[in-house]
Parts: sequence; structure tokens; C-alpha cells
Amino acid sequence: MQTIKSLDLELLVPYIDWTPFFRSWDLHGKYPAILEDELVGEQASVLFEDAQSMLQKMIAERWVTAKARFGLFPANTVDDDIEIYSDESRSQILGNWITLRQQLKKSKGQPNIALADFIAPKNSEKVDYMGAFCVTTGFGTEEKAKLFEDANDDYSSIMVKALSDRLAEAYAEYLHAQIRTKYWGYAASEGLTNEDLIQEKYQGIRPAPGYPACPDHLEKNTLWKLLDVEETIGVSLTESLAMWPASSVSGYYFAHPQARYFGLGKIKEDQLTNYSKRRGIKIEEARKWLNPNLAE
Repeated sequence: MQTIKSLDLELLVPYIDWTPFFRSWDLHGKYPAILEDELVGEQASVLFEDAQSMLQKMIAERWVTAKARFGLFPANTVDDDIEIYSDESRSQILGNWITLRQQLKKSKGQPNIALADFIAPKNSEKVDYMGAFCVTTGFGTEEKAKLFEDANDDYSSIMVKALSDRLAEAYAEYLHAQIRTKYWGYAASEGLTNEDLIQEKYQGIRPAPGYPACPDHLEKNTLWKLLDVEETIGVSLTESLAMWPASSVSGYYFAHPQARYFGLGKIKEDQLTNYSKRRGIKIEEARKWLNPNLAE
């Protein structure tokens, strides 16, 4: 496992996806085309210019700190659970990721999948791995935003929060690229543009608890324990399992060539019961956390 206490923010700028930035201001359109849009182009251009000016100040004056904690681990699956091991002996389990499987009506020959399908089964005797990470650019954001609020500059307060969010997502993209090409190295010769990255043309995925494929936010507890996130970089989980500071991103790394993002769909009562047993919690608690995904 590795810890980055402070990364140069300049390294993250090429990885920023600006389209969601404009959406956060209720301006809809894809960057950079939005800057030429007949309806919102002028407003978007002014906003973008202001963002660039503040971003340069954030970097030069180090308004926020970019931290990361990540690791690569031996892993195998047992049914739909992913066992994460401490070392190559695969004898000590550090964490157990409980995945959920689609229960959809599909065409003949189309399987219902789970994220566990992208890790080799334990009984196959094949060695496999997965990664985990948490990145943040949130430390310093709230303090700076409050200074703007105290000066009655709500525009700048909202702007610094929006830029911190973009930098956090850029950090997730940057670190994933480093994982693929350097730390894990399974795509060492990768040469993708930022547009390629936005379109997810890379090999592997980095799903997070709460994604459509893994709606179970309780997995954040597994991830935090696995990486010692709060002890190493200070990012904590609230009672509702939101990350603090807010400008933080966490998740897992899969390298399988066929790994892809997907929607789980609705969870039926039989899988809910099975899940609660595997998780070791009462079915009422399982129902609470998975409620938005439960079949009626």
C-alpha cells in the first residue's frame, strides 16, 4: 500500500473533465463545444475564464491539498464474494467484498453478471489481483469557501467547491492511469488522450460503492478498513457513509480485459435475504441500505 501526502495539483489539470463542471452551474452541453453554443456559449465562456483564473490561484497558492491512499492486493472469488488477501500465500483475508448479481430477463445466452465475475475463482487456482484507492482534494476547500462567504462572495465560494470536485475526479483519473501503466503495469504502453479517458477506452474499471453495479454503500467500510484511509490521509466517513471532505473519490480497480461498468437492476427478495446473511446483518438493515434498488 502507498500513501501520497501532497501531489502537485498541476499534474491533475490535463485530466480534468470540464463537462460536469458546467452542469454543476446548470449549463448543459459538452466541453469544449459548449463555449460556442448559441444559447449558453457566452455565459459558459465567462464562467470558464473565471474558473481558469481561480484554478491557477489554487495551484500557485496551494489552496487545497491532494492526498491519496491506494494498494494492489492478491484476490480471488468464492461464489459472488471477492476475498482480498494480505500476501501471495492467500492464507490471510484482509477483506471480503460482497458483490451483487443482476437478476434481469435477458436474451438466451446473455448471462446475469456480478463484479465478482471479473476476478478469478479461488477453485480455479489462478492468481489474480485487484486494487483499492481513495483520493481527495478537499482539505482546504471548506476553509477557503468560508472566507469567500464571509466576504459576501458566494460566486467564488461555489466556484472553489466546484473546482475542488473537478480536481478530485481528475485525481481519480490520473491515479488510475498511473496504476495501469506503472504500479500494476498491465497496460504499460497505453497512450490515451484525455478524451479517450473520459470515454473510458482504457482496459479495466474503477467502480465505487454506490455505482449502479455495486449500490451497497456499506462496502465503503470494507475499503476504509482495508486501506486505513482515515488514519493515513484523514478522509472519514459520516454516519450516512458520505466521504468527508466532500471532494473525495474512492473505489476499486479491476484489470480484466472484459471488465465493464453495468447496471445491477432491481434486487429481488431472495437475493436480499442471501445478501444479508453474507453481510452478517439483519435483513431490515440490508433493506435500508439497498432500498432504492429493491424490486417492488
